[in-house]
Amino acid sequence: MSTSNSLTTEFLISIEPSARSFTASGAETLLAAAIRQGVGLPYGCKDGACGSCKCRKISGVVQHGAHQSKALSEEEEAAGMVLTCCAVAQSDVVLESRQVTQTGSFPVKKMPVRLSLLERKSEDVMRLQLQLPANERLDYHAGQYLDFILPGAVRRSYSMANAASAAGQPGVLELHVRHLPGGQFTDHVFGAMKEKEILRIEAPFGSFYLRENSSKPIVLLASGTGFAPIKAVIEHMQQKNITRPATLYWGGRRPQDLYLDDWVRSRLAEMPQLHYVPVISDALPEDGWRGRTGFVHRAVLQDLPDLGGHQVYACGLPVMVESAQCDFALAGLPADEFYADSFTSEADKLTKAPE
Repeated sequence: MSTSNSLTTEFLISIEPSARSFTASGAETLLAAAIRQGVGLPYGCKDGACGSCKCRKISGVVQHGAHQSKALSEEEEAAGMVLTCCAVAQSDVVLESRQVTQTGSFPVKKMPVRLSLLERKSEDVMRLQLQLPANERLDYHAGQYLDFILPGAVRRSYSMANAASAAGQPGVLELHVRHLPGGQFTDHVFGAMKEKEILRIEAPFGSFYLRENSSKPIVLLASGTGFAPIKAVIEHMQQKNITRPATLYWGGRRPQDLYLDDWVRSRLAEMPQLHYVPVISDALPEDGWRGRTGFVHRAVLQDLPDLGGHQVYACGLPVMVESAQCDFALAGLPADEFYADSFTSEADKLTKAPE
């Protein structure tokens, strides 16, 4: 089929083993077509950087756009693996994706929001609260993210740090923004941004959220502002009275990087099923740190050398997420019990996932 025809011809995309299907043209990626038609394929960055959307092609032909080799290597592509976020159908395609969700996919909306709170939580972390319009409602899974739509169609992605129905806060979204010096958006957040500013968002995105059809104990693994979607998951568990055992491992370079440590500790008194292990990698003598040290994912392995009976939800820098996925598999964690949100910055993409 010629390129000109493929732009207008629709191909059938079938997903196994769920038997779901949707159509895609040569003018859109498989993931974009799935999102548009409410089919919940797994994904993270939508930019070929994180590999969260990788799945196996059973049949058919796709053409990949630009992507990072760490997300899909040449060997993986030759073996039939596909990144749905940058793959375009050239024929009917059958994919294997075991994380397809048939329920709970919420409509993606664009809307203006008003900045109602700008609160510095540490030297390089700002807490934002966004007020939705009075006549708007945004449904999302705790752990999903939004896109800011900036001038010039530039986008920046951030995880919602609160559950959708947080008590006493209808229509409010909480975000945790880490300053990346030189970043177009974060320089503004830490410089000229003022309360009452109007911003434009699109949401919800992402397949990082708690799978509630399991009774397995949960490991919540976060580094830095990767805590944001984990916080939303903890709020969701509390609201829904989910009593599965859960242990939060939150890592930072220095104690101040655990910028909501007091919030976590207050939850411990209310949620007996929740445990907390803060881990610091580069404490200085003046920090007086007496807790766990080293890499946060290794603390998990020290406590849980056999992860065969657990579910893991990991969020943070790519190096942490990738190391955890590899090492946890060696510790017996099934591949389909590792859920991740890898925060890839614009700089990482150029040498997208939430920042």
